[in-house]
Amino acid sequence: MLATFRFNEMMIRSGKKGLLAGALALSLLGGCQKASNKNERPVAKKVEAMTLASTSHIGKETLSAYGFFKGNLSDLQPADRVYPYELNTPLFTDYAHKKRFIYVPEGKVINYEDKEALDFPEGSVLIKNFYYPNDFNNPELGKRIIETRLLIKEAKGWKALPYIWNKEQTEATLQVAGGETEVAWVHDNGENMVTNYIVPNMNQCKSCHVFGQDIAPLGPKARQLNRNNVYAEGEFNQLAYLAEKGVLKGLPEAHAIPKVAVWNDASTGTLDARARAYLDINCGHCHNPSGPAKTSGLDLTVFASTAMERGINKPPVAAGKGAGNLNYDIVPGHPEHSILLYRMESVDPGVMMPELGRGLVHKEGVSLIREWIEKMPMQ
Repeated sequence: MLATFRFNEMMIRSGKKGLLAGALALSLLGGCQKASNKNERPVAKKVEAMTLASTSHIGKETLSAYGFFKGNLSDLQPADRVYPYELNTPLFTDYAHKKRFIYVPEGKVINYEDKEALDFPEGSVLIKNFYYPNDFNNPELGKRIIETRLLIKEAKGWKALPYIWNKEQTEATLQVAGGETEVAWVHDNGENMVTNYIVPNMNQCKSCHVFGQDIAPLGPKARQLNRNNVYAEGEFNQLAYLAEKGVLKGLPEAHAIPKVAVWNDASTGTLDARARAYLDINCGHCHNPSGPAKTSGLDLTVFASTAMERGINKPPVAAGKGAGNLNYDIVPGHPEHSILLYRMESVDPGVMMPELGRGLVHKEGVSLIREWIEKMPMQ
């Protein structure tokens, strides 16, 4: 935490000129997350937000200023034109829970897309709130919201903005350089857990949302949104609900809409379907033919059609520490010899994948991928 305190002092002294340097410093800090289990549940520390000069030219300075929620802000009750949504298989972020919403301006509509993210009109905002229930087994014991990330569609494209919540849970403030905080909770299995949670800076947000030369949403794709959700009027398919509300146009017949499996629900798909859905959302945003990791030759989206694209018996483009002295990305029947699993099991900043967004090993996700490789037929 000493580095964080020094960083705050640097930012206060340097003002606007420190923005670029601050973002760079935070990106270096971002790879140093650590987590552990405690015998006694620790008290969560406050977010070490990076205080900068006015950011009004970048975005609204507070979350409440947008008017996305009504009543108490922390209740996250959507206002008009704000629609909740969930994903079939979401991205793992150190076990954080998420509440997601789409804001669409009056008089505008979303155009359906079959493969990539839906085509949102200018002025749309994707709102993702990251929070931890105090006890994962008892939501009545309350929660702590850490951050809200906004993805705003402007005339020139998407803009990503991170907002950090105060300890009173009454407001979230724009912090372009991100921040960090210690978070504690009781896990599903009853263990007391703690992690040093990193709120990404604006540049880090962009790095995960690159598609070709542009920023693009990751989650709101037809295959992810094709599921039921509960609304004030009842339970409906999310895409059908948006179409009925006049917010989404071009929706095909139900049988023609793609759908990915739920990674941890065997009733929704085969082991192969669930594993590939997990890799699609957690890895496919970089490892695809148009992503920032395209030079690896590895395509971890659900659309990869050949064994080589998926990494089966494929040697890495670059060896070294990240490969762990292993020879192939995936070795059927041998997860212990597979670079993919090796990197998923690591928290070393020079090895782990994904590179951003986690400081913990997703044990359940690792278990799924290990079983998938173990049972994979020989090629």
